[in-house]
Amino acid sequence: MSIQKIARLAGVSVATVSRVINHSGSVKPHNRERVLAAIEESNYQPNLLARQLRTARSYMILVLVSNIANPFCAEVVKGIEEEAEKNGYRILLCNTGSDMARSRSALTLLSGKIVDGIITMDAFSKLPELTTMIGQAPWVQCAEYADEGSVSCVGINDIDASQYVIQHLINRGRQRIALINHDLSYKYARLRERGYNSVLEQNGHGWRAVEYASELSFDAGRTAMETLLRADERPDAVFAVSDTLAAGALLAIAQAGLTMPDDIAVVGFDGTPLAEMVSPQLSTVAQPSLQIGRKAVSLLLNKIDNPDTPAERVMMDWRFIERASA
Repeated sequence: MSIQKIARLAGVSVATVSRVINHSGSVKPHNRERVLAAIEESNYQPNLLARQLRTARSYMILVLVSNIANPFCAEVVKGIEEEAEKNGYRILLCNTGSDMARSRSALTLLSGKIVDGIITMDAFSKLPELTTMIGQAPWVQCAEYADEGSVSCVGINDIDASQYVIQHLINRGRQRIALINHDLSYKYARLRERGYNSVLEQNGHGWRAVEYASELSFDAGRTAMETLLRADERPDAVFAVSDTLAAGALLAIAQAGLTMPDDIAVVGFDGTPLAEMVSPQLSTVAQPSLQIGRKAVSLLLNKIDNPDTPAERVMMDWRFIERASA
């Protein structure tokens, strides 16, 4: 609906409608209410505009995701969107590719009051720079857990989950357990590797091999597994820090003429639907991805409503799903 139609519906001048919308000039209270009522009587977008005018909020949340192609990220975003919509909010999604220039560009929406708060899924190492850019705006860090600081966050205990996997493989008689990891600028990658190393040390396992995938993708997982298979002594088990990497490893093992789990057991991480699509189906650590997204929104809305509330750190439960690959 045009501003002219809103003016006719409200029985006021176009200039009066413009002043109400732009918060400029003086408008008699009864005329302001007539304009807002006319906006509400029209379609959805004017309804949203009227609410924004009354509350000085945009009812929009900016979500910065490092890689939306990652199935885990996609599931978290789904949870974010569901919870946001349930509370009358919409999301603006920016796939940053871990590029701080893209993050900086997206964060200009803050200064324009286009969004009320931010949820990020960037690498933990990016937090200091993000803190400088975001300032005091409501912000929640999702899936990368911070032990301290002023930013609320939600995630799982990556060390405990990783330790459980390695101990599980040792209990199954595996002697040469390899790790396929990713970018160590992510805290989860460092923590899962720490868990891997600690259990091997506790059990007196001197054999270890860590291969770093070039990216979090199926092809990178396959390439990393091919490198492990070319070693003088190949692993009899592999733990990958994501289901996507693990799926690539499964293909490399099959193409080498080996079987799973007889020759090599494989365990992934995240509990994405991909784990059930591959053959053999993938054992994995399932994160509560939808719940992580929903909790991030809950934390953010609390911060929007109560700016002085202290940062909250929420650890959510994970579970190990045993399937045919291990």
